[in-house]
Amino acid sequence: MDLDLLHSTLEGAGEPAFRAKQIWEWTARGATSYEQMTNIPERLREQLTETVPLSSLELVRDSRATAATEKALFRTHDGRSIEGVLMRYRDGRRSLCLSSQSGCPLTCTFCATGRMKFGRNLTASEIVDQALHFRRIEPVDHAVFMGMGEPLMNLDNVMAACERLPDIGITSRRTAISTVGWIPGIERLTSEGPPVRLALSLHAADESLRSELMPVNDRYPLPDVLDACRAWSDARRMPVFVEYLMLHGVNDRYEQALALAEVLEPREQFKVNLIPYNPTEAGYDGSTRGAIDAFKTALEEHGIRATVRLTRGRDIDAACGQLAAKAAAVA
Repeated sequence: MDLDLLHSTLEGAGEPAFRAKQIWEWTARGATSYEQMTNIPERLREQLTETVPLSSLELVRDSRATAATEKALFRTHDGRSIEGVLMRYRDGRRSLCLSSQSGCPLTCTFCATGRMKFGRNLTASEIVDQALHFRRIEPVDHAVFMGMGEPLMNLDNVMAACERLPDIGITSRRTAISTVGWIPGIERLTSEGPPVRLALSLHAADESLRSELMPVNDRYPLPDVLDACRAWSDARRMPVFVEYLMLHGVNDRYEQALALAEVLEPREQFKVNLIPYNPTEAGYDGSTRGAIDAFKTALEEHGIRATVRLTRGRDIDAACGQLAAKAAAVA
């Protein structure tokens, strides 16, 4: 919902200030129409139906891998394509993967989004509307900003969206923002905004290899990024999640695990998520399960907490790194 449009419409209609709060509460609980908002006058419901759409996004297509994963392709008012994903887990969690930009300007070589033409930052309403789309399907309780875009390049709107997510059912402690290492944003998150969690997309401890995979490393070198993450962890009293994409023959050797363990000091400030590679057109192959397990063991032997992330939605291009692989053709 375009909240700015809602407020201006209500003000123009001479409605009391509490009307916006009433309408937002209904929307956050998953209302699918103004007709459901029974404490709103009928004449106002009719007016809002005509003038303020419940979503600022147009749903273009829904895709489902299994009952566990659902991806939605949206179009913004100016024709930009974005995607969001709902992931269902056996323990009852309902987690959302949200996008913060249409496309991404940072061109990480392994990521499908980076090969899209960059569009623009999303507004706070466009970010929240991704979450509201899935909330209208069922209750949700976790969110990760790991969809399209670099969230910390759009931090004002991302933080504004994070302020709204608890109303939808997603607390700040169950919200994670992923970054390639955009230091100005990490520094702001150290002292600003709600207490969300921080995830660092790392993928290589070697500087030259990381720059090859992620050109942003030339602008913000890994040692400086890790210093910013440590400062965030000290201030927020939470560990940083380290995302490490497992690429066969590229970053999955034993000595590379040791190098990763060496840079993640102090160890209690970091937790590593090893991510099986999901196919894109980038030309990489994923590490074998044996290589991933050996990498994990090497980290744990050196005191680093590590887990292997479950892969969901690969067959509908909804898994990590795959978003927007086919969206550009719809834009």
